[in-house]
Amino acid sequence: MNDSLLGRQAEGKVIARVVEEKRDRGLESAIGQQVRVFRVQLGMTIAVLARQAGLSPGMLSKIENGQTSSSLTTLQAVAAALNVPVTALFRKYEQSREASFVRAGEGLVIDRRGTRAGHQYRLLGHSVSHRQRLVEPYLIVISEASEVFPLFQHDGVEFIYLLKGEMTYRHGARTYAMTEGDSLYFDADAPHGPEELVRLPLRFLSFIVEAKASG
Repeated sequence: MNDSLLGRQAEGKVIARVVEEKRDRGLESAIGQQVRVFRVQLGMTIAVLARQAGLSPGMLSKIENGQTSSSLTTLQAVAAALNVPVTALFRKYEQSREASFVRAGEGLVIDRRGTRAGHQYRLLGHSVSHRQRLVEPYLIVISEASEVFPLFQHDGVEFIYLLKGEMTYRHGARTYAMTEGDSLYFDADAPHGPEELVRLPLRFLSFIVEAKASG
């Protein structure tokens, strides 16, 4: 991968980390909002709910205002007092999970090492937070033949699915004759890439999954 791609990947990791931190801060607020909604629906005051949950009114007020990180035991007590499952307190937080939506033809075009004219790598989504993994989905279009094809090698695993055309794909010491509808899932640490373009144009999906860097 070239410096441009590495730069975009680093930027994407920074954005994902910031979003993840915001999500963590938003958890307390989402729980508090749900507690307040259920309490109001039941016509209970803070004092009454606090007493039934075995908490002080001040602590319950902090929970409703998202000003404290409550233990699971505390949340279970509040949920029991509200007569709802504890998972119901996380409902608003779960509904705000991220998604990356890309309209047809609008994915970010990426320059990869050895990219040639007629070879296009379009990133279909990124920056959706996940604590352990970084996932990069690509739509790859090859419309012109090249005499030499670059072999890629990187951490993680990769899955490719051929949408259109035919090609011979190399992974390590083996090659695979792929036609429309074929897929290949492999360890991306071994050299890999198209070896022969049998029928153009080629269109295939590539999903790269790597462990997130710590820190």
